[in-house]
Amino acid sequence: MTPISANLQAVRARIDAAARAAGRNPDGITLLAVSKTWPADNVRAAADAGQRAFGENYVQEGVAKANELSALGLEWHFIGPLQSNKTRPVAEAFDWVHSIDRLKIAERLAEQRPALRGPLNVCLQVNVSGEATKSGCAPDEAAALAVAIAALPNLRLRGLMCIPEPTDDVAAQRRPFAELRRLFERLRGEGLALDTLSMGMSHDIEAAIAEGATMVRVGTAIFGERNKS
Repeated sequence: MTPISANLQAVRARIDAAARAAGRNPDGITLLAVSKTWPADNVRAAADAGQRAFGENYVQEGVAKANELSALGLEWHFIGPLQSNKTRPVAEAFDWVHSIDRLKIAERLAEQRPALRGPLNVCLQVNVSGEATKSGCAPDEAAALAVAIAALPNLRLRGLMCIPEPTDDVAAQRRPFAELRRLFERLRGEGLALDTLSMGMSHDIEAAIAEGATMVRVGTAIFGERNKS
């Protein structure tokens, strides 16, 4: 067993245990392996261990990996901040975008999505912690923005994403996740067909799963400490 396959097994066991502790079916939680800064060989090793969905933060790097590994049939998720001048390669190469926080970005992705690829799955990023340095729309702006995005062609609004301020306190970890879940449920109640809560990373997946996460984004616990080179 390779280190990456052992790490994947350990993360899946954490997801399974957290789901069962919350009275949830582990099958309802997707593991997104965050492969940013790691080479294609590491992604291939994770794919060999059964991982199918991968998250990238940087456009050029992510597109290059998606192209190099296209024969593997992997699912590629863009999860980093997205500038309007870089939407085209993302619309062309990725299956999901988690980090939409303004209508202009969604409109450009809708215009640039190749028809043959089918709708691009998207999530609205919400800044639940109110951090000035974090991307994401304000919670009180989310409903109107979600409705506008859902009306665009070539996109499928799947749900909400957040990156809360990190903390080791479990109760503090759960609060922003609970806020995002309440917003998610309110939007569903208002008629939006949402099915995805993208929240939780290596250090707080248990708290996220307890609050209803359907997709957790894990990098360090799978690939190791971030490759800076």
